[in-house]
Amino acid sequence: MRELRFHRELYRGECVDSAIQVYAAYAEITTEEDETHWIVRIAASSPARERRIGDEMANYALGLTVREGKP
Repeated sequence: MRELRFHRELYRGECVDSAIQVYAAYAEITTEEDETHWIVRIAASSPARERRIGDEMANYALGLTVREGKP
């Protein structure tokens, strides 16, 4: 399982949600929140697939955040 942590001061929550929706078809994705981060856990058929999906999802969320502006 791969865990991504998106800091609330850097990422927009709706951008993280959008990235999750795009990649949900490719892996089992669960979410959690704490005071400072949105936590996303990815479970896929192999560690390599988890890493690839996680990297792509993080880039997608970052791109959306840059386009939309800082939270």
